[in-house]
Amino acid sequence: MLDQVGARSGKLRTTPLVYMPDGDRFIVVAAKGGHPNNPAWLHNLRAHPDTEIQIGKRRIEVHATEADAEERRILWPKARAYTAHWRRYERRTRRTIPLLVLTPR
Repeated sequence: MLDQVGARSGKLRTTPLVYMPDGDRFIVVAAKGGHPNNPAWLHNLRAHPDTEIQIGKRRIEVHATEADAEERRILWPKARAYTAHWRRYERRTRRTIPLLVLTPR
């Protein structure tokens, strides 16, 4: 579960997402099922990158950063191999799907 504060509303929102572990970090993919537009939660994290995630009963404070081109070049093949869903979403869209790195703080 990813908590995020609405960029305009300021309201707390929670979104269930698939994540990929990467050492002590967590990678989430802003695929929106392959939709042509980015998901709202991405816009919210860009505005308010300090947030919390919940994995099982564990809550973790994290800082979200968008993977730059070099980091994406390394992470995207791992993400594609991690789940067939992300491979499918990539085929459905022409946009470059953003990867978010959630680092515990």
